[in-house]
Amino acid sequence: MISGNTKTVDMIADSLFKRLKNNEFINRRLPSERQLREEYSTTRITLREALALLESRGEIYRELRRGWFIAPPRLVYNPLLRSHFHEMAARQGRQANTEVLSADKISATPLLAQQLQVGTGDTLFCIRRRRRIDGRAVLYVEHYLNPAFFPNLLQEDLTLSLTHLYEKLYNIRYGGVRFTVLPGPLPVFAAPALNVASGSPGICITRINQNQHQQVIDCDHEYWRYDALCINVET
Repeated sequence: MISGNTKTVDMIADSLFKRLKNNEFINRRLPSERQLREEYSTTRITLREALALLESRGEIYRELRRGWFIAPPRLVYNPLLRSHFHEMAARQGRQANTEVLSADKISATPLLAQQLQVGTGDTLFCIRRRRRIDGRAVLYVEHYLNPAFFPNLLQEDLTLSLTHLYEKLYNIRYGGVRFTVLPGPLPVFAAPALNVASGSPGICITRINQNQHQQVIDCDHEYWRYDALCINVET
């Protein structure tokens, strides 16, 4: 692909950056690419390189079929704190929302069987949820649970914190946890829930949780927009 002139790209990016910092754009949304091309008398390639430059800095983000938006501050995520998603957001002055996309019984794959210490083919609960911060979809997560610990859980309101439901209904509290954090492209099943194209950069977190008796009870597969999260660990 023919690249735009580097100087022109930088000038457009700097101009847009100043405009967004001056709160020029209504509802934190940039004008359409067509309008911006006309304003800057530039080509589609050059404009997109300027927008991509701002996106790489975390200043703006793109949603499929909706356009470009000013990026809000990243959510700070400390894996050592066992607070749930809504509590974590509230501490940072953010508004959280959870949608349940599906809640089913499935058969354990070899990978899930290994993670949950069950047999391949054993029945698991699978809860798929989309989570938003300030109205923006930032996280698609698949929760895999050993139903031996949580009978009838799928009948509950799964928009609520699972941490809260575990303790309230089953007297189960989290104990040990193992985290794996891997930057990489968002898979085809996760990207649509976050309004991005498949293969867009993301942060993939696998979290295997134990209860207070050191028994493995569930496993979370989290897929975050890369520009929505800051992992900060302090010991």
